[in-house]
Amino acid sequence: MTQKAFQDYYPDDLSHCYGCGRLNEQGIQLKSYWDGEESVAVYTPRPYQVSIPGYAYGGLIASLIDCHGTGTASAAAYRAEGREMGTEPTLRYVTASLHVDFLRPTPLNGPLEVRGKVKEIKGRKVVVSATLSAGGQICAKGEVVAVQMPAHMLPGSTKAR
Repeated sequence: MTQKAFQDYYPDDLSHCYGCGRLNEQGIQLKSYWDGEESVAVYTPRPYQVSIPGYAYGGLIASLIDCHGTGTASAAAYRAEGREMGTEPTLRYVTASLHVDFLRPTPLNGPLEVRGKVKEIKGRKVVVSATLSAGGQICAKGEVVAVQMPAHMLPGSTKAR
């Protein structure tokens, strides 16, 4: 894709997350994009992200839904304010709640697609529902309640961390 991913707009100080941090060389480095009113990310699991031979580890699936949800929340908040991603003040979201239902074993040998839909934007909270599919079959579904990152966690904050 030629467009920038949601996560590419995160300030450097906030780009180290294991799941979506572009500056975490050992991380997943998930990339999420708009596809109309839905968000989408595609990730191909690495062979070591295994639970039992041939199937992806459940923690990976939860991480993909989690990081895609918070990225979608950030992008949706910018959209709701009529702003371009990356403009100040930074709208970065963190997980307040994560719920994942595992519907079927997730194959390890091909790309996984995560799709998100914004269910609610209210104040500093965004709720995103998500599905994770392999080979066109939904393997997991989830919901992320994301909240705007507190000011003291943002880059340049002078408040105690």
